[in-house]
Amino acid sequence: MDKTLTTAPGYSNIPELTSKMYIIKVKGKAKIPDYIQLRDENFVLIAYFRADRPLKNLDKYGLDGKESALKQLITDLPFGKLQKLEI
Repeated sequence: MDKTLTTAPGYSNIPELTSKMYIIKVKGKAKIPDYIQLRDENFVLIAYFRADRPLKNLDKYGLDGKESALKQLITDLPFGKLQKLEI
């Protein structure tokens, strides 16, 4: 039985999450950089990446072709405020 994140009971299929994803910018301390978290409607972490580096494989999250909009959103996003991802 496959127990991956996308097939475990209670978890959605990641490509369908674009309308139900949340984003938060986490402030780093000292040598730890700032990070971005993408979470699903159950607030399960689905992506975690540095704020200063582009996210790769955006198609895996249903965000293909929205790189510039996501980059602008990350720039304008305040630290520590969870908000629905709408791009």
